[in-house]
Amino acid sequence: MAEHAPRRCCLGWDFSTQQVKVVAVDAELNVFYEESVHFDRDLPEFGTQGGVHVHKDGLTVTSPVLMWVQALDIILEKMKASGFDFSQVLALSGAGQQHGSIYWKAGAQQALTSLSPDLRLHQQLQDCFSISDCPVWMDSSTTAQCRQLEAAVGGAQALSCLTGSRAYERFTGNQIAKIYQQNPEAYSHTERISLVSSFAASLFLGSYSPIDYSDGSGMNLLQIQDKVWSQTCLGACAPHLEEKLGPPVPSCSVVGAISSYYVQRYGFPPGCKVVAFTGDNPASLAGMRLEEGDIAVSLGTSDTLFLWLQEPMPALEGHIFCNPVDSQHYMALLCFKNGSLMREKIRDESVSRSWSDFSKALQSTEMGNGGNLGFYFDVMEITPEIIGRHRFNTENHKVAAFPGDVEVRALIEGQFMAKRIHAEGLGYRVMSKTKILATGGASHNRDILQVLADVFGAPVYVIDTANSACVGSAYRAFHGLAGVTDVPFSEVVKLAPNPRLAATPSPGASQVYKALLPQYAKLEQKILSQTRGPPE
Repeated sequence: MAEHAPRRCCLGWDFSTQQVKVVAVDAELNVFYEESVHFDRDLPEFGTQGGVHVHKDGLTVTSPVLMWVQALDIILEKMKASGFDFSQVLALSGAGQQHGSIYWKAGAQQALTSLSPDLRLHQQLQDCFSISDCPVWMDSSTTAQCRQLEAAVGGAQALSCLTGSRAYERFTGNQIAKIYQQNPEAYSHTERISLVSSFAASLFLGSYSPIDYSDGSGMNLLQIQDKVWSQTCLGACAPHLEEKLGPPVPSCSVVGAISSYYVQRYGFPPGCKVVAFTGDNPASLAGMRLEEGDIAVSLGTSDTLFLWLQEPMPALEGHIFCNPVDSQHYMALLCFKNGSLMREKIRDESVSRSWSDFSKALQSTEMGNGGNLGFYFDVMEITPEIIGRHRFNTENHKVAAFPGDVEVRALIEGQFMAKRIHAEGLGYRVMSKTKILATGGASHNRDILQVLADVFGAPVYVIDTANSACVGSAYRAFHGLAGVTDVPFSEVVKLAPNPRLAATPSPGASQVYKALLPQYAKLEQKILSQTRGPPE
């Protein structure tokens, strides 16, 4: 990129599954620079596919830790070559793919604090890790450890109430437990365990950065109410774990000034602050600028809901994390597997592969679909655990098929009613000031967004989220600079570009769905009980 006139800015980093990316955001909150390094393309010597190694068992999935270090070297050198003015950087923060863990070998802290500006990072840190291939979020090899952890705290619901989620294979505590059980020597040689986010922050700090509350909530180890490590969970996973993790900190903490390595090698100012890095999902919440009562719906291959919660109600489904921009509040994530592929299938079967006919079907059918309700799960759903297609007519009798236009509305209404029911199950409530932010492929279809507005009874906005984790990290850096105790995040980001209004609830929508939602929830329970058998 061409050389820029001096512009005071913050950097936002994202250490994601497939790449490392950075954006520079100026004081008016404009993104004026971005750069990335793609692991498979730019670091082929590590032999990753999609940034990871899938092991022979098909369950174990890891990434080489030195690949991440080398990617940071490359991106900083690219920025330097492009004439990027590092002297204008006031602060930086970042995001990491959630759940992944890095194991620093005894003596690594010494290497971090004495980096030589004459050498690249990866040359100086290559002997600093007791595990060279780190488990990442795609790993599902820890089922035994999950069961052990749940048993230690009195069951799945008890663990969820304590840590915000039942035990999940990808969650870090279970990954640490597996490493301790299968590789006790490497574990005993480990002096610090970082998440991907706190690992990346440590590279910039030149010392171990603490884990933040929000990303720490994705470990099955942090008590989300008290924001301290759970002694029971730590004990169930591995010995001496608390000292290897270090104390967690609020997500908006300034964790220190940048290492002198970056001052001398790249020209960062010595006063450049490092704000705690967090997970990519919490950083995206910041990038989308969610506020209390808001909800973001990502309509992609799978559909994901981001919720801002005040009073969380942890359940066996979904995840509750500490909120990354307001330490008194929470956020929740709900994932639905049957997203865009299911919508495309129904489009192909019911309206001859045409999105415009799909829209016409939604326009020509009434809200509530005349009482015809449908559940469409061609792959086993996560929320709820149901598979198959289940259709019910106005009398709540199961039927084999609907006419094409009724089928289209039954699918879309069903998908959004399920999202509202399960969001409310975690403690979410629609408020008068609620905004829904829609992203992903289906957010380009105005008629789908109209159903979303009607079912939730709230206006729907669309927002560009191409770099939401990166941009959210830069916003969080500005928030950290502002002295977080006094200044709300919403005040810091008020100059950022506003989302665009796409749909408002139709007159009469609230009455229609007030009647339908309990009916839909009851039918879902009925299907669940038939597929599962009686509850224990």
